[in-house]
Amino acid sequence: MNILYDERVDGVLPRVDKTRLIASLHEALPGLLVLHEGEDLKPYECDGLSAYSTTPMAVVLPDTVEQVQTIMRLCHAQNVPVVARGAGTGLSGGALPLEQGILLVMARFNKILELDPDARRARVQPGVRNLAISQAASPYGLYYAPDPSSQIACSIGGNVAENAGGVHCLKYGLTVHNILKVDIVTIEGERLTLGSEALDSPGFDLLALFTGSEGLLGVVVEVTVKLLPKPQTAKVVMASFDNIEKAGRAVGDIIAAGIIPGGLEMMDNLSIRAAEDFIHAGYPVDAEAILLCELDGVESDVHADCDRVRQVLEKAGATEIRLARDEAERQRFWAGRKNAFPAVGRISPDYYCMDGTIPRRALPGVLRGIEELSRQYSLRVANVFHAGDGNMHPLILFDANQPGELERAEELGAKILDLCVEVGGSITGEHGVGREKINSMCTQFKPDELTMFHAVKKAFDEKGLLNPGKNVPTLHRCAEFGGMHVHHGKLPFPELERF
Repeated sequence: MNILYDERVDGVLPRVDKTRLIASLHEALPGLLVLHEGEDLKPYECDGLSAYSTTPMAVVLPDTVEQVQTIMRLCHAQNVPVVARGAGTGLSGGALPLEQGILLVMARFNKILELDPDARRARVQPGVRNLAISQAASPYGLYYAPDPSSQIACSIGGNVAENAGGVHCLKYGLTVHNILKVDIVTIEGERLTLGSEALDSPGFDLLALFTGSEGLLGVVVEVTVKLLPKPQTAKVVMASFDNIEKAGRAVGDIIAAGIIPGGLEMMDNLSIRAAEDFIHAGYPVDAEAILLCELDGVESDVHADCDRVRQVLEKAGATEIRLARDEAERQRFWAGRKNAFPAVGRISPDYYCMDGTIPRRALPGVLRGIEELSRQYSLRVANVFHAGDGNMHPLILFDANQPGELERAEELGAKILDLCVEVGGSITGEHGVGREKINSMCTQFKPDELTMFHAVKKAFDEKGLLNPGKNVPTLHRCAEFGGMHVHHGKLPFPELERF
């Protein structure tokens, strides 16, 4: 089974007739904005993973669901691959366009359609920014919990596609735990509603199946999200450590003590120094690692939990423990963490952001393994973690202008993901597989599991037109390329290059 081959046409999908497609789009949708000249296409050639870039054949920017449906019907009839794109902040190449396909940009779907504070929900279009939902709900004492570091820019449709998390997902869950239903358009142009406004809906849980499917099953056109009451109070405890493994063990100690923080983040010395130089958050630049532990809820419980966390951290060997003095300092602590990625970008010409997840108990050993791999490949690694749920973001620093450094960075990243799988973890926690980690899927999943993935894909998209070459590898190529990873921005499967 194969997501790209159509055996009725000489084994592969036919090349797209660009002139015919654009003429069909203009004829069917006279008001549709269609970009197809080279200078207009350049801004869309990559997402947040800039190591890979492809100029799309054409970009379309619809305004209405009906336009999306018509576009999908035309593409289905003419065998045109479709890649959906939101804000373009993804970090796994999931929105990378195709030379022989269209890029469906949903940025104009940016309205909050309804906000119901009594029911604690909001209906929004997929192009609405993550942070904008919380800003709209704030006057009612509500907010939207998932808060990826890119929340100022990333869109809710992309959050659904990648099942995004954030620094507070330990307590409040990922996107899948905070949405009630999504409306999607299939490749055949049919509009479907998955989930419901009730706590449960009959039949298979297709909402959970679709969330995190990375654009392989359909295009999001509307999302109904849950809104939560803002916590009465929130406090952040920052603990410094003279040893990164001690900090890793402290994470498990906090959870083992029965404490569920709102957020529990970890940064190593390299990321601490970069963030402090950039944000001036008040971080201790001599510490080998810090933990940021946020406790939220009613005031009496928060004060009690802060005392308990302090005791755990002292026992774990923290060299310094600080409680944010006020709301302004709490915000500065978090600003340093949420700006860690751009901060690291200031100290290196390039960096490669990984996204693996491990059991908390394995954190000290994996940190030790990353340190050894860093020495082996002669590349610095800045470690930033959603430590509470084991979601790691090692940032591999390199210079793409130096021969061989990009290749070494990719090989090092692949080794880190292999290490995650070896200890019982996953190759991704929230960034998705996209194009970047497609070979690593061969490391994590068995052939029978991949066969099931292809069967699900085929049920939604029989021709394999939606986001081909992403997320799920072909079975015969897994056998050939298993354990080998993408290099030089090239696809692992040569026959995908034509798309």
